[in-house]
Amino acid sequence: MWSDLSTRLDGSLVTLEPFRADHEQPLFEASRDPAIWRWLPVGGAAEAGPPDRSEFATWFADALRASADGSEAGFATVDRRSGEPIGSTRYLALREPHRGLEIGWTWLSPARWASGANVEAKLLMLTHAFEDLDCIRVEFKTDSRNERSRAALAALPAQFEGIFRHHMVVPGGLRDSAYYSVIDSEWPQVRDNLRRRLAT
Repeated sequence: MWSDLSTRLDGSLVTLEPFRADHEQPLFEASRDPAIWRWLPVGGAAEAGPPDRSEFATWFADALRASADGSEAGFATVDRRSGEPIGSTRYLALREPHRGLEIGWTWLSPARWASGANVEAKLLMLTHAFEDLDCIRVEFKTDSRNERSRAALAALPAQFEGIFRHHMVVPGGLRDSAYYSVIDSEWPQVRDNLRRRLAT
């Protein structure tokens, strides 16, 4: 896999730090709002909601292990001013021979929604993917009912590619997943748009 996939990415609002064991507790504390987990179900509950301490520990251990073995690259999203973790994100579904990967498992504390943190995190991750890793495709997927996430992806702008029906079994039923992508020829437009949004 890419040797430099998991590396610190610095912005002006946030830093993306490769997962470390000491990120677990502050990320747990940042993750208590049920709105985060409505579309990111973790654990065995019948309905989506915040994972309890044990469920979160399992989720984090799995993410840390995947980062260590190179099958994913997980990041803590850290506020540059306070140094506090405020969320996380990952590279996953790695396809190095085909120069493609997915950005997913992205969440932020709702107190940081609409703060520019997610916009800058996407700019950092996409820049690394296209300009350092030489990707030709970056993809995203989300629950088809997650209107907030779908609007954020459209605003990148990422291209909507369709719905994978009954794509996942989730607490409470089945999930249809909406797929989006950015390809290398679109990256300059996306980069410029994200920079404009951060400047306003």
